[in-house]
Amino acid sequence: MYKFDNGQISLEDFGQPVGMNLKNSNRWVKRAQMIPWLEIEKKYAKLFSNKKGNVAKSLRLGLGARIIQAEYGYSDAEIPLQIQENPYLQYFCGYKAFDDSKPPFDPSMMVYFRKRLTPEIIGEINEMIISAEQAKLEKEKEESQKDESDDSDDIDKNSGTMIVDATCAPSQISFPQDISLLNKARECSEKIIDELHVKGEQKPRTYRKKAHKDYTSYARIRKPKAKQTRKAIGNQLGYLKMNIGHIEKMLAGGKTFPAKFEEKFSTIQTIYTQQKEMYDNRTHSVKDRIVSLSQPWIRPIVRGKAKAKVEFGVKLDISVCEGWTRLERHSFDAYNESTGLKDMIEQYKERTGHYPERVLVDKIYRTRENLKYCKQHKTRLSGPALGRPKKDAEVDKKQNYIDECERVEVERKFSLAKRKCGMGMIVTRLKETTCHSIAMSVLLLNLRRIEKLRAEILLLFACSLKFGFVQ
Repeated sequence: MYKFDNGQISLEDFGQPVGMNLKNSNRWVKRAQMIPWLEIEKKYAKLFSNKKGNVAKSLRLGLGARIIQAEYGYSDAEIPLQIQENPYLQYFCGYKAFDDSKPPFDPSMMVYFRKRLTPEIIGEINEMIISAEQAKLEKEKEESQKDESDDSDDIDKNSGTMIVDATCAPSQISFPQDISLLNKARECSEKIIDELHVKGEQKPRTYRKKAHKDYTSYARIRKPKAKQTRKAIGNQLGYLKMNIGHIEKMLAGGKTFPAKFEEKFSTIQTIYTQQKEMYDNRTHSVKDRIVSLSQPWIRPIVRGKAKAKVEFGVKLDISVCEGWTRLERHSFDAYNESTGLKDMIEQYKERTGHYPERVLVDKIYRTRENLKYCKQHKTRLSGPALGRPKKDAEVDKKQNYIDECERVEVERKFSLAKRKCGMGMIVTRLKETTCHSIAMSVLLLNLRRIEKLRAEILLLFACSLKFGFVQ
């Protein structure tokens, strides 16, 4: 069951104890006014079709808690305590008065907030916030330029710039090594055997002490040689194969899995198959390679960067239009970025009603199909022409330089998202909550941009009134 909130109250109506004096200049008070809470709540309430039962936590509280967590990087246990102690955070989360008698919710509720606020819902909320802010900016622009006439003939013409790039949001997992992954799979298979075993029956022999001793003796070697590594992997494969055989016999005998081990066993079998294939073929690559037992959906993403050639997490594309950031595509599988450019441009047209005048991208996006598509829609795709340069070809070096300089904006967005908005290390452990965290980082980027825009407008207004500023 869900109950609607009454909307954003003013800070003067917020109940404050005697002696407390909250200020309108606080960033959380300003941020509360940036978000169209009522419009978002109308969509959020559709998730609660049941009219009976306990009243669900409001969207204001759930989304507010997630924005605070993305901003500061607090743990799930710390978030309710911070909200309980801070009146500004309570105002941002929709409280009517300051109340520090108890935490607003149990820390486990943060998992449900992340599951309910899917990347699609976060994307819609992001679009609502951008649209609301653009409407305010347009209104201010119209008031300042009342005498200027609009050209209705240019509505259908291409206009605007779209910047597109891809990156990887790494997940917090230990660096995958074949031997350590096999050791974890073996230990998990031993737990499954212990769970399936019934007292009074003969327990299958697993040689767990010997297997553990083999692993630790290898792990203590500072710089193991290739022969030592191959021997250690072969030993762990043998132990794991034996354990899988025991489990399959126990299941064939009528025993059933506990729910928590059903998916784990399937993952263990896949790990064994992949590692055996690489061991037999003496290779280090395999299709859909599993690199984490606890998060088997994570894949290695080859990036070729100086810091790390390979990252492990979600690959994603974002677009930047007039400074606003949108999450266009994300996947745990490594994909070619160029295949999604057409869809991004079509989404731009759906939002604005026209195609962009130019699209600033990396070299990888400049495929023949994308160039042909952009030419059909009279959109210029930045970058050099394909193939060898022609002798008589005229290259606009100045325009290419301008495009490359402006394309850097998307790199700044990536840098800010990874340093300040939580995209630099995804700590959530579930597939859906990981995708939610990435979408939330993009939402926080736009909230930061709104704060910056409003600060610039306030500064211009103050300068126009000839206020004095002391540095």
